[in-house]
Amino acid sequence: MGDRISGEAREVAQVLAGLALHIQATNSPLVKPALLLSGGETTVTVRNHQGRGGRNSEFLLALALALNGAQGIYALAADTDGIDGSEDNAGAWLTPDTMAKAQLHHLDAHTLLTQNRAYDFFSGVQQLLKTGPTRTNINDFRAILIV
Repeated sequence: MGDRISGEAREVAQVLAGLALHIQATNSPLVKPALLLSGGETTVTVRNHQGRGGRNSEFLLALALALNGAQGIYALAADTDGIDGSEDNAGAWLTPDTMAKAQLHHLDAHTLLTQNRAYDFFSGVQQLLKTGPTRTNINDFRAILIV
């Protein structure tokens, strides 16, 4: 999809969720299994100064809400330097059961997104991607697999 995707992380997530759900339902414009790859740096409008998480985690939390547990869709988003925002994770990953896990752990995804607390969400479902600093900052990386 290109290496220059930009915009508000939540809005980019909405667009890519719509595309993934369309591919899943219609096998168009790509045939399953399909992998949507994109790079580029999104932004986050911080609404809660005690929030935790970076743009990749926030993208994935918004994607999780938009996909709402859709079966057969998996995603990963990370910063190539190993640090998403100011936290110790590079990003996170998403599976079809992520929202169900969140419910089991009493995590309110919508509230946590509103509070810019994507780190807390993915920490709670044990789906933070921690690589440590790579000392290589090439780009943010997003992958959405539709099977």
